[in-house]
Amino acid sequence: QVQLVESGGGLVQAGGSLRLSCAASERTFSYYPAGWFRQAPGKEREFVAAINWNGGRTYYADSVKGRFTISRDSAKNTVYLQMNSLKAEDTAVYYCAAVSIRSSGTYYTEANEYDYWGQGTQVTVAS
Repeated sequence: QVQLVESGGGLVQAGGSLRLSCAASERTFSYYPAGWFRQAPGKEREFVAAINWNGGRTYYADSVKGRFTISRDSAKNTVYLQMNSLKAEDTAVYYCAAVSIRSSGTYYTEANEYDYWGQGTQVTVAS
């Protein structure tokens, strides 16, 4: 069972930046595709970004494309989400997730495809 722990959330002014981290408890995480989702108050959880197992392929929601960057460091068993040019509408709880398919060359964008989830980290962007 892989446990995921997000960190790096907080309060930031519009236009600012944050970097979220997702650290995994098991080494096998480095072989799994991963993704970030978010959920704002009163809204459904939505896809933000995804990455394949080796970081060679990434995909973004249109709302964050050009502003957010997903990456991973296999040696640290960690996935990151660099968020720049933050907007008030980016305010949400951000969740890290992983798909338990080893060495999958693709990425995944649907929440129901993910097997492991973190507890979430709050990001608040003040306008």
